[in-house]
Amino acid sequence: MSVDRISNMLSTIKNCSMSGRDFVEVSYSKECEAIAKVLEEKGFLEGVKVFKKEKSSAKMIHIGLVKENGRAKLTEVRRISKPGRRIYKGAKELKSVLQGFGVLVVSTSRGIMSGTEARKKKLGGEVLCEVY
Repeated sequence: MSVDRISNMLSTIKNCSMSGRDFVEVSYSKECEAIAKVLEEKGFLEGVKVFKKEKSSAKMIHIGLVKENGRAKLTEVRRISKPGRRIYKGAKELKSVLQGFGVLVVSTSRGIMSGTEARKKKLGGEVLCEVY
């Protein structure tokens, strides 16, 4: 498991979709929960729930994958801004992913949101990842 929780969560979700599983459980952080909620709003994930295992104090996130024709809708995940190299973009620089079929996740001053939502609110920020 890597130090970067966001990268760990995204790679776990991608591996889960490629293996054909229905859900995955990852360790909790506020950023991971917010990213999962954005992907749930955009239709890539379903049923994002935070829970605690019995006899444990650590929180986990239960993430369900959306399936279309027996295959996961989510096919590719790319981490853009990394701990060693942060990528920031203004509102005008936020472009659509795969002509609108994908989603760009951006961390703005008003929270984590999709690229289209940030563009509408004229907010820029750190580009976390893109999913399609």
